[in-house]
Amino acid sequence: MSLSNLKSSSISDTVTTELREAILAGDFEPGARLVERHLAEQLGVSHIPVREALARLTEEGLVEREPRRGARVAELGETELEEVSSLRSVLERFVVERVQARWQPEHEAELRAIVDRMAEAAAAGDVDLLFTQDRRFHEALWTLAEHSVLADIASQLRGRINSFLKAANSALARDELERHVQAHEDLIAAIASGDLARAQDSMTQHIEDAVTRVSATGRDDAS
Repeated sequence: MSLSNLKSSSISDTVTTELREAILAGDFEPGARLVERHLAEQLGVSHIPVREALARLTEEGLVEREPRRGARVAELGETELEEVSSLRSVLERFVVERVQARWQPEHEAELRAIVDRMAEAAAAGDVDLLFTQDRRFHEALWTLAEHSVLADIASQLRGRINSFLKAANSALARDELERHVQAHEDLIAAIASGDLARAQDSMTQHIEDAVTRVSATGRDDAS
């Protein structure tokens, strides 16, 4: 592999990261057009790494491509919400089982440190920071599961799962932020209890509550 190819790959990775974070941060609204030429100008790169980045984000589910309409930020419709949440429930229940079997005091400390930062974000009413820490919490659980194939699946699904988490956090009212943090405290307590059924049920309820929030927001928008 030549140095030029490595450099090009690095640029593509950087552009992908920049666009992924911008979409998750809400800089691009769901359904917004993503024009290669405009993005290349904004990022100061050629259109090639932008095209490669959009292709990768399409695979992750953050971007949609339609014939003759170009690329757009993916929207979380009812069908995708159901598919992502149901698959996430299956996978996260398995994650909880793996994590509980490997549970160590330092794991609890790591997760509680993240939840502490979530609490600070909730107290400040900072939904964006809350989302960032929520994402870190669930990614930490997947890492603690110590399953290489699961990690590969997680990387493929991360875009869709993060879109789900972003939508769920955005749907939180100010007075719900602390309850959302408490739900993560409850998850830690359930995993630490050693009771697998309790831990898995706690995760399922956590996901179902998020689906309810997102669905309710969609109905409100439509009314």
